[in-house]
Amino acid sequence: MSALAEKECVPCKGGVTPLKGEELRRLAVQLNPGWQVVDEHHLERDYKFKNFREALDFTNRVGELAEKVNHHPDIYLAWGKVKLTLWTHKIDGLSEGDFVFAAKVDKL
Repeated sequence: MSALAEKECVPCKGGVTPLKGEELRRLAVQLNPGWQVVDEHHLERDYKFKNFREALDFTNRVGELAEKVNHHPDIYLAWGKVKLTLWTHKIDGLSEGDFVFAAKVDKL
C-alpha cells in the first residue's frame, strides 16, 4: 500500500484507455481492503467515524490533499460516515492515478 502512496498523482489529460482486467487487479491488491473496484469503472470506500465533527475533519483533509495533487474525488459526508468515489473523469474510468490517490487518502 505504501508504494502506491509514494507515487505522484499525474493529472490525466485524456486520450488513454481506462484500466481493465488484470491491470485493475494488480493495483487493487495494493490498496487497503476497504477499497472496492466497482464495475471496472471507479473505486469506492466508506469510512466510519464517532461523530459528524470527525467525519467533517477527515473530509477537509481529503479536500486539501485533492487540491494539492489535483485529483478530486466525489465525497459524500454524513453523520459519522464519509464515502469516497474515485475515477478519472477525462477517460470515464480508472487510471493508476486513482489508485495512487486512494493510497494517499489512507495515509491521512
